[in-house]
Amino acid sequence: MNIPTEPIGSIPRPLRLIKAVTQGDSEDPNLDPLYEEAIRDTVERFEATGSPVITDGEQRKYHNFWTYCVHGLPNTAPDGFRIPFAAGHTRRMPRLTYGPFRYKRYADSYLDIVRRYAHVAVKQAVISPSALSLMYPAEGIPGYSREEFIADLLREHETEMRRCLDKGAHKVQIDFTEGRLAIKIDPSGKLLHSFIDLNNLALWLFPFQRRHLYQPGHSVRKNPRACIGHCNGSNSARREIVMDRDEDDLLKSVALQNAQSILAARLQAERELIQSKEALARRAGELAEEREWFRIVLSSIGDAVITTDVKGKITFLNPQAELLTGWSSSEALGQALEDVFNIVNEKTRATASNRIAEVLREGISAAPPRYTVLIARNGMEAAIEDSATPVRNATGMLLGAVLVFRDLAERGNAE
Repeated sequence: MNIPTEPIGSIPRPLRLIKAVTQGDSEDPNLDPLYEEAIRDTVERFEATGSPVITDGEQRKYHNFWTYCVHGLPNTAPDGFRIPFAAGHTRRMPRLTYGPFRYKRYADSYLDIVRRYAHVAVKQAVISPSALSLMYPAEGIPGYSREEFIADLLREHETEMRRCLDKGAHKVQIDFTEGRLAIKIDPSGKLLHSFIDLNNLALWLFPFQRRHLYQPGHSVRKNPRACIGHCNGSNSARREIVMDRDEDDLLKSVALQNAQSILAARLQAERELIQSKEALARRAGELAEEREWFRIVLSSIGDAVITTDVKGKITFLNPQAELLTGWSSSEALGQALEDVFNIVNEKTRATASNRIAEVLREGISAAPPRYTVLIARNGMEAAIEDSATPVRNATGMLLGAVLVFRDLAERGNAE
């Protein structure tokens, strides 16, 4: 029995690429051919395994899979949180120095290359908002509040995910490596839950069908093999993170402040959602009243009236139209106009043109034809004259059409 699998995390880079990067800048455009060859080889090897979903192995995230999107930003300093490893080396998060917070690179740029070579579905990994939230300093930033930072962070994360999905990513995987870090420095789980709350707040921006929520108390989808930074060109090896007490306290302090901002953002979002629902309910009530008013008006006029949507399907018949066509409004609802409004040329008996179709196609009123006969549902015939006009909203968008017609014999009798 075959068990479907898919890769998670990054894989080792070719020695040629590692050597070239160590001799220069990982962002040097001259390295692009080496990166592309590494991605082509990665795709080929992943597809050879039979995996139905593949990645580029994060070949381009050379400097740091955690900070790829902010690497090189002018409003950052390299003296952010220091994260020492048991092996003796350390990594530092960049520190945000002023607002607003923006990404320098979105992960969808990596999809452009991998999709050139892939023959199966491709997923894209992005860093979580909770990881990047650690860029905001504990002492704050004058003129740029933590709440403003959280709002910008969520907006950038949403933009990145949407860009990946719009470019055809099979799925977007959120790297949550800091989940393990949170448990290590705060076994109570409060820090972990603050991270999860922030990530969930970001995921709430998406329809249910396109998101996977992290659930507190349940398994958190993360990469168990990921490390912070890179390990000889790859970030997939296990590394033990060792934090001293001062770093622990500072990190927890920042996370708690973030949690307060997240709570405030969530409450504000909930208030806005309630207000939007209330406004929508009010507007729905107003529209219902307007529809009823128009129904009464259309039902009261002496001419026959039929309305349709933009597809030419009937939405309403007034009583006079019901009388002349032999169809009730409820029976005609959703029917094509020509099935209810059956007209022929009085002299040739040829089927007359569909008036509504012409109006919807041209977007202008149609001139009334001559010698038109309406054949009712029961076979009765009546010479009529009619006119059709498009219906538009306030912005000019076409909503449908209205057809007004009258029995010429009745008009003659009235005269």
